Amino acid sequence: MAGSLLLLVLLSWLANWITKNILVRAVSKAFNATPFAQQALQQDFGIIARLANVVPALVLAAGIGLIEGLPHLVVEVVRNVSNAFIVLTIAMSLSNVLTMVNSLYERRPNSKTKPIKGYIQLLKIIVYTVAFVLMVAMLIDRSPLILLSGMGAMMAVLLLIFQDTILSVVASVQIASNDVIRVGDWVEMPQLNADGDVIDIALHTVKIQNWDRTITTIPTRRFMTDPFKNWRGMQQSGGRRIKRSLMIDQQSVRFLTPEERAHLDRFRLLKDYLAEKDRDIKAWNEALKEQGKEPVNTRRITNLGTFRAYVQRYLQSHPRVHQGMIQMVRQLSPTPDGLPLEVYCFTNTVAWVEYESIQADIFDHLFAILPEFGLRVYQHPSGLDLRQLRIEGFTADTRE
Repeated sequence: MAGSLLLLVLLSWLANWITKNILVRAVSKAFNATPFAQQALQQDFGIIARLANVVPALVLAAGIGLIEGLPHLVVEVVRNVSNAFIVLTIAMSLSNVLTMVNSLYERRPNSKTKPIKGYIQLLKIIVYTVAFVLMVAMLIDRSPLILLSGMGAMMAVLLLIFQDTILSVVASVQIASNDVIRVGDWVEMPQLNADGDVIDIALHTVKIQNWDRTITTIPTRRFMTDPFKNWRGMQQSGGRRIKRSLMIDQQSVRFLTPEERAHLDRFRLLKDYLAEKDRDIKAWNEALKEQGKEPVNTRRITNLGTFRAYVQRYLQSHPRVHQGMIQMVRQLSPTPDGLPLEVYCFTNTVAWVEYESIQADIFDHLFAILPEFGLRVYQHPSGLDLRQLRIEGFTADTRE
């Protein structure tokens, strides 16, 4: 009996050696020579090598019953363990096959718009669940149907244990079908401190690489229950919005004097505007006849209105402002901090660094040109302002 056992072990080892060193190498070499393997696969998923472990287990399961004199319990244990090992090996091989399928799918151009990683993970859970049931049934030498019938009573417990997985599956289906997020999208979810690019969409989690290079992991279901902002539309449009206000000191707003009006004729961007405005105002005032002799009854050009027209034409002539999207310069409601003059337009790029540079260049120019119109930017008094007031007050008192 001992010799038979030793012979069975040697046969299993020999079957394992022949399978891995001859058959597996030959099959792998033949497969790698195909165009499919050369073009699509650039990594070894170990599927064939893992399946080779089935051969020695089959030899043990088949040969253990041929040895005379062994107790029936030993034969059953070795056979059941071998069969369970075969099921586990096949399940792990199927898992590797699913990994390979996902890897091949990610090479497709539309893989980022419709990822299947969540479905692959769900299939792996099903494969391992079935393998677990079959392995337990083989180890206790009972029919799998008996185990499945007993699991009906445990369904409530299983639902409680796998509730996150179930919710994640539903969320993954909704995300894929509604095209909510894709790998590469810029997503902003302030309540979870996430603001960056989506780098991975899995069954249970979505990974976001924030702009500070940290990684935020968010449960997949949160994208169906929590509000978030997806910047994909902006990125695809080719233009990014500028929406910023200049706070004008309201006390600096006034009608233009003839000297200031002549001064503004030097601006190339205002020539057409001022000429058209002069015609309209002249026609309006002439219609007033006698009442037009009083300046309070006439229309006149304001420095703020002229500046607003200048900003509008400046945006229309700017080479980095998107001319196919809305452009607007408008007044908002006055505030204690001044009169907001909002600039609303779009750049012709969505790159973050370029966008910030363009926005800064526009407002650099507007702040610098503002005094040409007799306008001031409002800001709260600083220490230097208060110091200047004290010096002026002291000088006035000394003169007195």
